[in-house]
Amino acid sequence: MPSPLLPPALLGPLYSSAAMREAMADHARLQRMLDVEAALARTQARLGVIPRNAAGPIRAACDATRFDLAQLGVAAVSAGNLAIPMVKALTEGVTRRDKAAARYVHWGATSQDIIDTALVLDLRAAIDILDKDIRRAVAGFARLAKRHKYTPTVARTWLQHALPMPFGLKVAGYAAALTRSRTRLRRLRKDALVLQFGGAAGTLAALGNRGLDVARALAKELDLPLPDAPWHSHRDRLGEVASALSILAGTCGKIARDVALLMQTEVGEAFEPAAASRGGSSTMPHKRNPVAAAAALACAQIAPHLAATILAAEVQEHERSAGAWAAEWPTFPALALVTSGALAAIVDIAEGLTVDTRRMRANLDLTHGLIMAEAISMTLAKTLGKAQAHKLVEAASKKAASSGMHLKDVLLEDKAVRAALSAKEIERLFRPAGYQGVAQLLTERLLASAKDGK
Repeated sequence: MPSPLLPPALLGPLYSSAAMREAMADHARLQRMLDVEAALARTQARLGVIPRNAAGPIRAACDATRFDLAQLGVAAVSAGNLAIPMVKALTEGVTRRDKAAARYVHWGATSQDIIDTALVLDLRAAIDILDKDIRRAVAGFARLAKRHKYTPTVARTWLQHALPMPFGLKVAGYAAALTRSRTRLRRLRKDALVLQFGGAAGTLAALGNRGLDVARALAKELDLPLPDAPWHSHRDRLGEVASALSILAGTCGKIARDVALLMQTEVGEAFEPAAASRGGSSTMPHKRNPVAAAAALACAQIAPHLAATILAAEVQEHERSAGAWAAEWPTFPALALVTSGALAAIVDIAEGLTVDTRRMRANLDLTHGLIMAEAISMTLAKTLGKAQAHKLVEAASKKAASSGMHLKDVLLEDKAVRAALSAKEIERLFRPAGYQGVAQLLTERLLASAKDGK
């Protein structure tokens, strides 16, 4: 099922991407379980573990469109998992084709082998979908970073004006953070998504001395790494995948929070793409709400709680779990869906963000020069020492704030400041573009890291 949290028709589009909804749909997930059964039969027939002519009828019956999904769901209640009624229905389907072949359905496997390996295939499909969208978002933010490499804007700390910075540095940071998630997910796709095949208790006893042969060949057939041993109750790899998905959703949430704040009426520096009926209000015709940012933020709120469920499910009993395993079944698709929803919203923003450079310039002047206080203080410190310089500029800043004067004018009237700095030097220090440190170099480094992660 897609998720108990996300009815696919009504709320699905708001919290997930279309590609992920298709990948996590009931029929797609059931088909992956059947794909594992078909691959197992092919592998065992090739190795001579089951008769060669048994694989064809089994493979032909592994078609999700021939199964009643609702009936399987109901049957899973008494069976305890979905694999048991699925194997029963599959065996019946094979029997109609070839009674002899039906004897070899699910040979030597256990329900958890099929469910876990199908989950691994689910997650592989999910990572591939996310990979494509991350690439689009990174490209969008990289273009913005290059375009605004020298565009001065306000850097904000604790939601207050701090210093000038280039807007390009901000969005380059987004590109680099998303790239780190992409690198993380690609590593996990390779290292954490491994075959699960261990039989009833992880010993492959039902296959005698052919267990590893079958496991090795099945891993190759499904293009999955072969672990050292079955991992029925060791869920650390899945915990790492869940964490990576939640981290990606969190990165999307951080970006969305910034954009929502930048769109505030009082700020107005950058905006989501505009379109007819987008971001409107049912009562206020003038509204332009941050709808993509809101969707990303909602998904980012949900994701860590889903990841926490996966992490909690690591605590399992002995060789097979009595219940924690089952907690993963609805949780992983839900986590994949909301992560895709957060990312889809950020792709939309990255590819269509509009930037108001004039408003950025106006906001730099909003505090009447106070944003350049550190620049003045650090320059004075070279002559007066850091403590004395800080004290002077702090006093001047308070006077400017209380009187409504520009900080530059207050400093020009201050004898102690004028003894250390000329009027020309003071004037120069109030140019925002002149106090950005190595920001452009940092932007280039971030963009290089984003490019290297492609």
